[in-house]
Amino acid sequence: MGSGSIYKRRAKVFTLAVVVYLDYKALQQREKWFRKSNSDDLWEKAHERNAKRVLSLIVELEGLWVKLGQYLSTRADVLPQAYIRLLKQLQDSLPPRPLEEVRQTIKRELGESVDELFLDFDRIALATASIAQVHRATMMDGKQVVVKVQHEGIKEIILEDLRNAKSIVDWIAWAEPQYNFNPMIDEWCKEAPKELDFNHEAENTRKVSRNLCGKSNCDDNNLNRVDVLIPEVVKSTEKVLILEYMDGVRLNDLESLEALGLDKQKLVEEITRAYAHQIYVDGFFNGDPHPGNFLVSKTPPHRPILLDFGLTKRLSASMTKALAKMFLASAEGDYVALLSSFAEMGLKLRLDLPEQMMEIANVFFRTSTLANEAPQNMKTLAEQRARNMKIVQEKMKLNKKEMKRFNPVDAFPGDIIIFGRVINLLRGLSSSMNVRIVYVDIMRPFAESVLQFNLNNGPSFNAQWIHDTPILSNVEDKLRRLLADLGNADKVLGIQVCAYKDGEVIIDTAAGVLGRYDPRPVQPDSLFPVFSVSKGITAGMVHWLIDNGMLNLEEKIANIWPHFGSNGKDQIKVHQVLNHTSGLHNALASLTRENPLLMTDWDECLNSITAAAPETEPGHQQLYHYLSFGWLCGGIIEYASHKKFQEILEEAFVRPLNIDGELYIGIPPGVESRLATLTVDMDEIHRLAEISKRPELPSTFQNQIQDTSQMASTLPALFNTLNTRRAIIPAANAHCSARALARYYAALVDKGTIPPPHSSSSKPPLGSHTHIPKFSSPRAPKKRTCFNSSATKNLSESNYSPVPSNDTTSNGSLPDHHNNSRNTKLFTNNDIHDKFMGIGEYEDLTLVNGQFGLGFKRSYSEDGRLIGFGHSGMGGSTGYCDINNRFAISVTLNKMNLGGVTAQVMKLVCSELDIPLPADFYRFTERIDENQVNMASPLIN
Repeated sequence: MGSGSIYKRRAKVFTLAVVVYLDYKALQQREKWFRKSNSDDLWEKAHERNAKRVLSLIVELEGLWVKLGQYLSTRADVLPQAYIRLLKQLQDSLPPRPLEEVRQTIKRELGESVDELFLDFDRIALATASIAQVHRATMMDGKQVVVKVQHEGIKEIILEDLRNAKSIVDWIAWAEPQYNFNPMIDEWCKEAPKELDFNHEAENTRKVSRNLCGKSNCDDNNLNRVDVLIPEVVKSTEKVLILEYMDGVRLNDLESLEALGLDKQKLVEEITRAYAHQIYVDGFFNGDPHPGNFLVSKTPPHRPILLDFGLTKRLSASMTKALAKMFLASAEGDYVALLSSFAEMGLKLRLDLPEQMMEIANVFFRTSTLANEAPQNMKTLAEQRARNMKIVQEKMKLNKKEMKRFNPVDAFPGDIIIFGRVINLLRGLSSSMNVRIVYVDIMRPFAESVLQFNLNNGPSFNAQWIHDTPILSNVEDKLRRLLADLGNADKVLGIQVCAYKDGEVIIDTAAGVLGRYDPRPVQPDSLFPVFSVSKGITAGMVHWLIDNGMLNLEEKIANIWPHFGSNGKDQIKVHQVLNHTSGLHNALASLTRENPLLMTDWDECLNSITAAAPETEPGHQQLYHYLSFGWLCGGIIEYASHKKFQEILEEAFVRPLNIDGELYIGIPPGVESRLATLTVDMDEIHRLAEISKRPELPSTFQNQIQDTSQMASTLPALFNTLNTRRAIIPAANAHCSARALARYYAALVDKGTIPPPHSSSSKPPLGSHTHIPKFSSPRAPKKRTCFNSSATKNLSESNYSPVPSNDTTSNGSLPDHHNNSRNTKLFTNNDIHDKFMGIGEYEDLTLVNGQFGLGFKRSYSEDGRLIGFGHSGMGGSTGYCDINNRFAISVTLNKMNLGGVTAQVMKLVCSELDIPLPADFYRFTERIDENQVNMASPLIN
């Protein structure tokens, strides 16, 4: 191709681009003056004339532009019908090249003439595409084949077209910066030239055929078996490819498919399954699934035939896992796994927008739409994009001009470009076939299989299942063996155990993986959601305020909390809240049923508490305060201290204990990569129905947990979202490592004395995640007359901000962690244990034989002796300490169960240390009959 032809070709491409661009821009201005009906008609005509212009130039230029036209012709889900109808012609019906040119190419490539190679060679091409045309032929041995012959001079044309396309994309990015397609064209420039070598395509065909089984028999028990056909490769050179002939009907020949009585839905579903297998299982997939590259066999069972493997993409194992995780995170609404998948694949964002990222992921894997729904689909996507861009603009405080040039993506991995193209092509294929495909259902088993190998490859096969840290004691050695047994029995997904004895760390073990779809190993600094374990921390904060003289146990809450005294609550005292006797056990228990999102709104929850009325007389009956306990204490803490809840948490415990970055109630941005994801042990969770009628539970909660399947699905999904994780829910939303929680209880067991520094063998060191919070000024909750918030405010705004790695305060000075009189103790009151448990001089502030002291669950030995205190959470996580034996332990889990795993851990550790096992855990052992045990299991407390 001479330089003159190059310039003419380039001029035609750019001229068309400018004409189409100006045509639509002009129409955008004109439509303001017309009624909607006239405006719609104008747009239809514009689409028709511009589609004709595009088709005409593509047919004239051929080359890469045919590929573009084929791609556009499949996007019936988003493009106007005029483009689909006209560009559909490009799928396999381009004008053929002269037969003599074809014969010369064959002679030059194979060294023999057509007559010497074939008994018969059809003069008329079966199909002509952008790079080559295909003729049917018969080999000398009688084998029926097709011969794919590359167009003369097409290589130079393709390379020139790539340069032109790159220039156009650069121009669009300059004219309309929000439409920057440079990452896509860059990846295309890297992959497209590979199609020009048919030896490459031949090897791709063989590989995909082996992966998908092709025509060979596969194990019928394999759930991910794909039933498709792929032609056998007979011979190949750079420009000629000979393949086995398969008699089939074009997938876009709808009349012929109907005549054969074929189910279009099943055909497209099987093709989608084939691509899911290629992407997630094989990590090697065809990047060009347009209708012209598929046939359907004419003979029963009418299987799809996959053609043309010139454009393929090979993914690394890590990228395949990241894509699988991204898909499953989208399906599960798991923000943590989604952001983790982005990091693993190299996708970097310039700002913290987890909600918008999840929305985009959901759009990406959304169910396909029918062709007639394209206009509404385009409108919906445009509105959604506009909303997201507005959020970005507000978050970044950009004006319109700055926003036009702002790109929220900092680094875009090229490997996912072809993946994205395939997903869009598949969606367009289903729309053009007028069938609806639910990608989440079809692709999920294949994506799960990628990660399942890692998840099921437990302790028996994976020496790294238990985190490699020194074994600190004989009991830890035995514990690790127990955890391996539990992992092999599929009772543990991820777990941390840390224990102190006599002020020293004797156990510090992390094992398993962070989530069902997150096979990264659990680390000592991983953060686990621990549900009601939060209450033990929140109760400790109330006691810290009392110890500092800012609060009194017998003080009426209405004296410090404006508006609380309404509706018969004026006599409720602080100790009655701590002891679960305030009568407000149902104040928020119905909240998750009515609107779970309300639980993430601090102000609305406090407002609901002030509007509630006690159901029983305060101080006379102990009924477990399921959710209300947290906000009752939270309100007391903020109004008594005149500081934010998180500020007191930092001041009272986090900084003195040096557990920075490993204990939060409401996580800040920046810790997502360390979060464990909740899942459910379904065998265990069905037993919830057995305890749904426990009298000490709130009545609304009793009704709720009777539907165990709903409980199992909604709780993990709700508490895995970042909105919930970032919310301040003092009764249910602590995120911590076991070593931070154990250190907290180790201090409590010694009456607030801070233990020596944590074991230096634990990596990363405890307290090394410096994260200094920046708090807004204290303010009282808004007074409202009704409880009707939609709870849809933007919860991505956090009271936390990342800080540099050096230990500095927000004003640049060093924080004063050590230069005060309290640097070695959290509490000064020597009777603090009596306060925690509600005994001794504080006995009158609790109920006789009650389960709770003042904020903590009392723990008894088998013979009825009071031995300690703590708090467990729904799903098995727990924090506990034995006073007489100076023993503290914490267990964090991400596979929710009724507490059996924790009970086995506790039984082993207590037995080895010769200390009494708390009676709460006996119902999980064989030593006491189920009916003899108080049903207050670790699950709820």
